[in-house]
Amino acid sequence: MSLEEIRMPKLGESVTEGTINSWLVKVGDTVEQYDPIADVMTDKVNAEVPASFTGVIKEISVEEGETVEVGALIGYMEVEGASGAESQEEKQKPSTTSEPENNEKTTVPKDPSTQGNQSPINKSIQDTSQKTRYSPAVMRLASEHNIDLSTMTGSGLGGRITRKDVESYLAGNFSRNLDTPDADEGTDAHAANMNVGDKEIPLTGVRKVIADNMVRSKNEIPHAWMTVEVDVTDLVKYRDKIKKSFKEREGYSITYFAFFVEAVSKALKEFPQLNSVWKGEKVIQRKDINMSIAVAKEEELFVPVIKNAEDKSAQGIAKSIHQLATNARENKLKPEDMTGGTFTLNNTGTFGSVSSMGIINFPQVAILQVEAIVKRPVIIQDMFAARDIVNLSLSLDHRVLDGLICGRFLSRVKEILEGMNEDTIRI
Repeated sequence: MSLEEIRMPKLGESVTEGTINSWLVKVGDTVEQYDPIADVMTDKVNAEVPASFTGVIKEISVEEGETVEVGALIGYMEVEGASGAESQEEKQKPSTTSEPENNEKTTVPKDPSTQGNQSPINKSIQDTSQKTRYSPAVMRLASEHNIDLSTMTGSGLGGRITRKDVESYLAGNFSRNLDTPDADEGTDAHAANMNVGDKEIPLTGVRKVIADNMVRSKNEIPHAWMTVEVDVTDLVKYRDKIKKSFKEREGYSITYFAFFVEAVSKALKEFPQLNSVWKGEKVIQRKDINMSIAVAKEEELFVPVIKNAEDKSAQGIAKSIHQLATNARENKLKPEDMTGGTFTLNNTGTFGSVSSMGIINFPQVAILQVEAIVKRPVIIQDMFAARDIVNLSLSLDHRVLDGLICGRFLSRVKEILEGMNEDTIRI
């Protein structure tokens, strides 16, 4: 028998970390190789982590909601049939407490005295290979509360300190401080300010990924904004006319959003400066127009990509939107569905919004908010008329773009949309 490490796999070309949404196994479970053992969320996609071996789960090192880097240790499995003997080369290597490479295996000699679920690791191995391996969550808590981890005793495998150990330590200190008259007022001050009925909600999973990306975008990108009004009365009439027959024929809906994606894709072909990504000290102008769109699933939000949107009609775009939304609801989105976006179109109008300022989806250089279509009185030939009006709100990276080019882009989108009617659209 040997103890093998379970590590966070790489789930995409530019993915550097992942969040454990949920564990699909528990300690003591027997799993087959390639069985899913955890559900992981990255900034690109949700995915299941498969078991690399057939064996028994011995320890889960990372808690649900915890974010770790690709290659980080997330658990251990006991595997039958692997050799416990060290190679001569391994024996000659100096001992170290640093993290092993992603493909390195921890092989443990058998201990006849080991019983039950106790890990077959002797004390010397525990002290050198486990105790000083801290997860990102443990390091973060220790830093926030000035804890000397070397003074703590861990409950994890090999004496490793887990997040629960640190939280228990903090809870014990806080309790003692409340009973001490001269307690440090700064210690867990936020907890002291909690009222009866208040609910503390950890920032985990998708929400944490979104938060981290939005902070990076706002910190790095100098945002500027522009808005135009578009009269889409003719488009609304056409869509209302065909929506029932379209759904009966195709099996999915033709939404207004599909027409907006088509119009924006056409405009981006004429103004490729907005179809760019920021990369260090240079800007890469993309040839293909890969439209990032927001898709919701309960309280989770995903941003899949319609690839080569410039080559698709409104009908083809509607089909892509339907497929991506369905895959999101059924947890079937793949990493390739979430990567490669060059421009983001956000359908904020779904919620009745009429004006908003989106945060750019880093490393893209612009995002366009499509607001709600509302009827407004408009003067046409000195007479009032009820028209269907929509606001388009553009957020731009002022390092790359300026008001001149973005104003022309928005004017072109407006022109395309206002020209969409039953004579110009064929579905």
